[in-house]
Amino acid sequence: FKTCPGRVLCKLPCSGEKEVDLAVQSAKSAFKIWSQMSGMERCRVMLEAARIIREQREEIATMETINNGKSIFEARVDIDISWQCLEYYAGLAGSLAGEHIQLPGGSFGYTRREPLGVCVGIGAWNYPFQIACWKSGPALACGNAMVFKPSPFTPISVVRLAEIFTEAGVPKGLFNVVQGGAATGQFLCQHPDVAKISFTGSVPTGMKIMEMAAKGIKPVTLELGGKSPLIIFSDADLENAVKGALMANFLTQGEVCCNGTRVFVERKILDTFTKEVVKRTQKIKIGDPLLEDTRMGALINRPHLNRVQGFIKQAKEQGAEVLCGGDLYVPDDPKLKNGYYMRPCVLGNCKDDMTCVKEEIFGPVMAILPFDTEEEVVERANATKFGLAGGVFTRDIQKAHRVVAALKAGMCFINNYNVSPVELPFGGYKSSGFGRENGRAAIEYYSQLKTVCVEMGDVESVF
Repeated sequence: FKTCPGRVLCKLPCSGEKEVDLAVQSAKSAFKIWSQMSGMERCRVMLEAARIIREQREEIATMETINNGKSIFEARVDIDISWQCLEYYAGLAGSLAGEHIQLPGGSFGYTRREPLGVCVGIGAWNYPFQIACWKSGPALACGNAMVFKPSPFTPISVVRLAEIFTEAGVPKGLFNVVQGGAATGQFLCQHPDVAKISFTGSVPTGMKIMEMAAKGIKPVTLELGGKSPLIIFSDADLENAVKGALMANFLTQGEVCCNGTRVFVERKILDTFTKEVVKRTQKIKIGDPLLEDTRMGALINRPHLNRVQGFIKQAKEQGAEVLCGGDLYVPDDPKLKNGYYMRPCVLGNCKDDMTCVKEEIFGPVMAILPFDTEEEVVERANATKFGLAGGVFTRDIQKAHRVVAALKAGMCFINNYNVSPVELPFGGYKSSGFGRENGRAAIEYYSQLKTVCVEMGDVESVF
C-alpha cells in the first residue's frame, strides 16, 4: 500500500439484488450452525479473531489510513478498539442466559435469550473497520449472522475483517460483505430474510432505512448525526479543557458524529481559552497520514471538502469570525498535492442561530460561544434536534453531574471527550437515533427474549 491522495485506490463492483440475496442466503445457512453452538464455543472463535487483529495491528491500521485518510496514529487506536470489542463480546458470549421464575404450586417459568437471525450492518466511512467490529461483535456473540455493507468511499478494510473471521473459524458465510451505495442498502433492508438492521450514518439516510424496515417490521439501531455541546466552566483546568476541545473537534479531520462542535465557554475565561485553543490548533501537523508525526490527514473526498468549505464561507457571511484555519492546505510533498486537505478552523463571534452552530458540518470546524450562567448554557446546549453527546469541564464535581443529568444526550463526558471504551453503551437521543452500540446494552438489540411457562399441576380451565 502507498498513500495516493486524490487518486482512485481500487474499483469494486456494486452488489445488486442477486448478490445481496446470495449473501443473505449464505449467512442464513451459516446461522443454522453458529446459533446452535454454545456461548463458550462462539467465545473461542471470537477470541481467535481478536488475536489475529491484534497481531496484524500495523498492517490493518495502514490499510485503514489509506482507506480513510486519517493519521496512522489514530488508525492504530481504531484497530485496538476493534480487537478489544471482539474480546469483550467473546467474554459475554458464554455468559448469556435467561432467568428462572418460581410460580405458585411448584410451577415455574423461564426465559431464553435467543438470536434474531441474519442481521444487516451498514457502516460509515469515518471508522470503517471499527464500526464493523462494533456491530459484528455483539451480533455474533448472540449467535446471529451478519451481512455488512461498508461505505462506498471506504470499501477495503471490512473485507479484511471478513477474511479474519474466516481464519478464526466462523462457519462459511457467517460474516458476509457486500459493496455498493444506496441501491445495495435498499436491497438489504427490504430482503425478507433479514431480521434486523443496524445503521451508522446521516439522519436523512437513517430516516429512509427506518421507513424501509417498518414495512417488514424489522428492528433497527440508528446511530446518526450530532451537533454536540462542550461546556467549559471558568473553574475548569484550562490546559485540560483546551486539550478536551481539540479532542472534541479535530479527531479524524473532524469527521466524527459525536464531536463537541459547539464549544460553550464561560465568559470570564473566554479570551484566555480562545487564545490558547487557537494557538494549539495552529500547531496541528497536517500532511501524509502515514507519517508518525502527522496528526491530521485528508478529508474523505472532494465533494465533502467543498461542503465543509461552504459552511465556513456561510459562517463568515453570517457574522462569525475565522480565528484560524478554514483554508485549503497544500502539503510540500508533491505526491500529496491532490489531497483533500484543509487547515483546522476555529470560529469566534458565533451565535446560536447561525448555520455553522445549528447544522452538522462533519469537518474540522470548532464554533466557540460565550455563556454566563449554568441554567442558560444548559438550555442553549439542549436547543438542538440532535442529542448524541455532550461534555462538561469543571473542577466542581457536583456541578458536573448536575449538568450532564440535564443534558438531553446519550453519551456524556466529564473532564474528557471522545473516549469510547467498548464497555460503555454508545448512542443518542432525539434525531441522533436510538438503540445502543457497545456495552451489555448492545446485547438487547441483537437478541430476543422468549418466555416459557411450565405448569406442574392440572390445567385450571374456565371451560
